Amino acid sequence: MRAPSKPFTLHLPDLAGLDQPGLFDAKPVPTGEPLVVPIDRLIEDPHNPRTEFPAEALDELAQDIAQRGVLQPIVVNAPDAAGRYRICFGSKRWRAALQAGLAQVPVILAIRAHGAYDQVAENLKRHGLSPLDLAKFIRGRVEAGESNASIATQLGLDQTTVAHHLALLDLPPVLDVALKTGRCASPRTLYELSKLHADQPRQVADLVEGDAPITRHAVAKLRDAAPAVDTAVPTRIPAPSRPDQVTKLLSRASALSEQLDAVLVRLSRAGLQTVSADALSGLRQRIAELSRRLPS
Repeated sequence: MRAPSKPFTLHLPDLAGLDQPGLFDAKPVPTGEPLVVPIDRLIEDPHNPRTEFPAEALDELAQDIAQRGVLQPIVVNAPDAAGRYRICFGSKRWRAALQAGLAQVPVILAIRAHGAYDQVAENLKRHGLSPLDLAKFIRGRVEAGESNASIATQLGLDQTTVAHHLALLDLPPVLDVALKTGRCASPRTLYELSKLHADQPRQVADLVEGDAPITRHAVAKLRDAAPAVDTAVPTRIPAPSRPDQVTKLLSRASALSEQLDAVLVRLSRAGLQTVSADALSGLRQRIAELSRRLPS
């Protein structure tokens, strides 16, 4: 037969300490379930590689959020001492929610620290990172001592793409305007145009400032129309490395001409001249021509 249970007695001393400050201020433990927090408690990551948020796309998202709310929670770090949540992923959603006038937004606490590469990868996956933002991020990593190969590997890109993005930061003004206004957003096309601009600045400007689409076909057509480089061997004798060599060569040419005349006189007196007058004239002209072609 089971023994009767003892009655439960609550002793008031057991409740001592419940009024201690901070007892219920423990930070929530990440469980994968979204939290709803005031929107003004969220702050942006100052190192977020994404800095461009096109107004048209932001307006469209704000209108959608105003009607349906934020459907995908914003990923944030655990709150700091001031109770602020730093955004890991979702800056655009947060901006759009602010624009839509929301007072609260759903968030999920990140279960691990996220670095800059994680943020870039997330934005690339969503096609939310502009070529210029990616170029600035790559340059920052290069300035930090990373190689193009390492950066390419961590971003999942090839090294050529990394090089093309870096070139966006050194574009000629006309191409820089084309990039920032959206006239041309292809890093590869802009890279090829920047190379053509060195020899064909007017033609490149005409293409960029015109109404025709800037396509790779248009760039190839412009490249094919470039003037051919003259590969003919120059007829002028290269200048000797020292000025005194020029003097010696001119002196030798003059002496050769005088010696030729002296030999011809002797042959004529001996009745042994067998060289025609035309041949002699041509030889003298050749010597004179070589003398003129020497640099003065």
